[in-house]
Amino acid sequence: MNLKFRRFAALLAALALLLTCFPVTSAYAANSALAKTPGNSNPLMDHKLGADPFALVYNGRVYVYMSSDAYVYNSNGTVKDNDFSALTKINVISSADMVNWTDHGSIPVAGQNNANNGAGIAKWASLSWAPSVARKTINGKDKFFLYFANGGSGIGVLTSDSPIGPWSDPLGRALVTGSTPNMSGVTWLFDPAVLVDDDGTGYLYMGGGIPNTSDQSSIANPKTARVAKLGADMISLNGTPVTIDAPFMFEDSGIHKYNGKYYYSYCINFSGTHPAAYPAGEIGYMVSNSPMGPFTYAGHFLKNPAVFFGSGGNNHHAVFNFNNQWYVVYHAQTVSQAQLGSGKGYRSPHINKLVHNADGTIQEVQANMAGIAQIANLNPYNRTEAETIGWSAGITTENSQAAGGPFNNQNVTNIHNGDWIAVGNADFGSSGAKSFKANVASTSGGKIEIRLDSPTGTLAGTLNVTSTGGAQTWKQVETSVNNITGVHRLYLVFTGSGSGNLFNLDYWQFSTNPAGSGSGSDPGSDPGTNPGSGSGSVTRVEVENMTLSGQYAGKISSPFNGVALYANNDSASFDQYFAYSTHTFSLRGASTNSSTARVDLQIGGTTVGSFYFTGTTPTVQTLSNVSHVTGPTNIKLIVTTDNGTWDAVLDYLEFSL
Repeated sequence: MNLKFRRFAALLAALALLLTCFPVTSAYAANSALAKTPGNSNPLMDHKLGADPFALVYNGRVYVYMSSDAYVYNSNGTVKDNDFSALTKINVISSADMVNWTDHGSIPVAGQNNANNGAGIAKWASLSWAPSVARKTINGKDKFFLYFANGGSGIGVLTSDSPIGPWSDPLGRALVTGSTPNMSGVTWLFDPAVLVDDDGTGYLYMGGGIPNTSDQSSIANPKTARVAKLGADMISLNGTPVTIDAPFMFEDSGIHKYNGKYYYSYCINFSGTHPAAYPAGEIGYMVSNSPMGPFTYAGHFLKNPAVFFGSGGNNHHAVFNFNNQWYVVYHAQTVSQAQLGSGKGYRSPHINKLVHNADGTIQEVQANMAGIAQIANLNPYNRTEAETIGWSAGITTENSQAAGGPFNNQNVTNIHNGDWIAVGNADFGSSGAKSFKANVASTSGGKIEIRLDSPTGTLAGTLNVTSTGGAQTWKQVETSVNNITGVHRLYLVFTGSGSGNLFNLDYWQFSTNPAGSGSGSDPGSDPGTNPGSGSGSVTRVEVENMTLSGQYAGKISSPFNGVALYANNDSASFDQYFAYSTHTFSLRGASTNSSTARVDLQIGGTTVGSFYFTGTTPTVQTLSNVSHVTGPTNIKLIVTTDNGTWDAVLDYLEFSL
């Protein structure tokens, strides 16, 4: 459900900046950010909501999965208090730098009673709360497992070959219910957390509630938390779940491993009388030498959101490590407070650092709006999805029909005069950007002003957007910009006279070449319509758009529109500029017979890895963290063996930082 976040205030004065060759500053008032203000990193986004966050680190990115909080309205148009009954999706965002987050849309999980308009994946489930996601390598392939709560009645699981989908329901039923051994005493069978240990064994933590809220002993020791060892397939249980006697347990299981110890964390309940060691509504934690326990209470580390942000409610968290730094992701009602004046139970994700002391205890987290300073620059010469957003005003996102994007591609929409999106630390280098292009769709039209360092900052160029004939009829347009160099906060400010949505925006990209040059040697350039990968995006290059070579290399229309490589040295190639020396490559394809098809990946004439396809059903094979040359080079997919393993059909190649 798209949130209709609209502007509440405007900047009333333009900022005077140093002049460049385009000595232009704003003559109007741009709209204001809602809750995530430029310079701050919390909440992670404010163009939509998201609750009960869980973080997965994969291939240099943090993926955050959330319950799909979205405003529900009374008949008179006022917003209802959140009762969580409309949470049937899982929202997904990701980032490589902890500031600019890419919106991957929503996973339509629940499918019972025509939920998600019949597109729900788990047909047996009516709700999808509090997701938890794990990756495990099975038979040489990365597999992803998304565990979710069907309200308070059970835990389901979806599977995928990618952290963003597509997802499927391998069981067609819940994985854990009240009928599962040792689960009958669990008041609320929800809030899963998953850990894949160093040996590849998975463990699932879940549960919550107080059996008798009028009994102090039941409040102090609810015994409603459970841990279950997962089967090797991650979609079955291996043995009977074990009770975790978490003092004053309420909900929100969490798990992480640090220095060989297992940390089980949870939200402490609000009922009865609490000793000082168990403060109500805060995140407490226990430690064990085993993932199955027994666990010993060790303290608390995250106060209730009310302490930091003025609006309380439940406390939900997940602890994760990214680039050798520990963090906690949690939710707070900051966006809904900013928009509605009170939270009403609608939540948004935040991240702050978490520190383990030398003795293994955890320091109190200092939650705030400042969040995390950006840990890597963004490359503006790569294709960047418009839904990769550091800060924004006015806009929302929606499912996009634009070709060539990542799975479940989104576009920015609900664009009105004075709205904007921005990304942090766009590094233009010393050579300078000379042109800017964007993929747009519109029935009205408007302009994109390219501004530096603030929404009213130096104007580096303006892109005119005219009607393309439809809101999902896409056209790439280009304009000159004023030799932008250095590192800037980059703003795309939208202007126009129309009263409705001015246009939609799919992606954008800068070039060191002048507008209209058509050169393919710029950072992020590509064959035809497939620009290079950028921070917050996955570049997809269709194999049929590559240059084909070899005796039998040719295009096919089944089992997909692609290319067949039938003979030794058949190949498909294209030119690419790489600003960075490490990428992850994924190739979708299949064998044409019972043999394994092998396709080598060559970059700059050097073989950097091989993809293997077994069987005629198309699959995606991935080479992670591949090191290669930088600058202008050639990428080639080639069969080089002479033993019958060249019969491959190829759909597309994706690569990302």
